[in-house]
Amino acid sequence: MSNESRLFVGNLSFRTLESDLNDFFSQAGVVTSCNIMLDKFTGKSRGFAFVEFSTPEEANKAVEMFHGKELQGRQLTVNIARPREERGDRPPRSGGR
Repeated sequence: MSNESRLFVGNLSFRTLESDLNDFFSQAGVVTSCNIMLDKFTGKSRGFAFVEFSTPEEANKAVEMFHGKELQGRQLTVNIARPREERGDRPPRSGGR
């Protein structure tokens, strides 16, 4: 199921907070949620987030307004989020690096 109101936001500064994203993206419309993805072991930002708007039109406006724009010294990647892909068919990782 695709959600056309949800955006993927990449290349975030590791200092960026969810409140920073909410303030920034609210220029394009009503932000219903902001979720910065955290590393499950360290609890630190992984440098990307998902921002959800109340309508697909607002989400599209945000892509137009903010893709390639700078936030806290980083050029953002902003696009409509794709459904998460299943990861079950990946080969096991080899250790030793």
